[in-house]
Amino acid sequence: MTERMPPIALERMDDGQRAVADELIAGPRKGVKGPFIALLRSPRLLARLLMVGDYLRFESALPRRVNEFATLVVSRGWTQQFEWAVHVPLAIAAGTATKAIGSLREGRRPTAMSREEELAYDFITELLGNGGVSDATYAACIDAFGERGVVDLVGLAGYFTTISMVLNVAHTPAEASAVDPLPFLPR
Repeated sequence: MTERMPPIALERMDDGQRAVADELIAGPRKGVKGPFIALLRSPRLLARLLMVGDYLRFESALPRRVNEFATLVVSRGWTQQFEWAVHVPLAIAAGTATKAIGSLREGRRPTAMSREEELAYDFITELLGNGGVSDATYAACIDAFGERGVVDLVGLAGYFTTISMVLNVAHTPAEASAVDPLPFLPR
């Protein structure tokens, strides 16, 4: 699969692209990589998505373990290799069981989930599969995460869906990783 939107050389960037690239290079990401390579074609969109992504990854009301696990659920749903490779180690470090990650990788509902991970799994799979969630799933997530947490979970699903779509359309490859890639599953 040929990468459709390869990196742009710094000397070929316009002022808007250069400003966002400089922000990425100076920030925690230390470079223009992954989804930001393709998104650099729309620097104003990229700048706004960076703010959303930073909030969802580092300031969300959700516990880190739930946040990372939910990211994996979205990545599995889109068979998004780059995000999967990045977030598997983060999910393991946050406490997600490797057995749960293995089941998710294979397209099966994990059995080795914490209660909060089960709620996130149900919420994300219902939302992405049905375009909404049942009253029971909503109520359980409100009880566990509160309204802010539920809104952040929706935001996380939307953000990583957008990022996954950009990466998939651009054919952005995953970086070298020890993480097993996602198998393609029939839809």
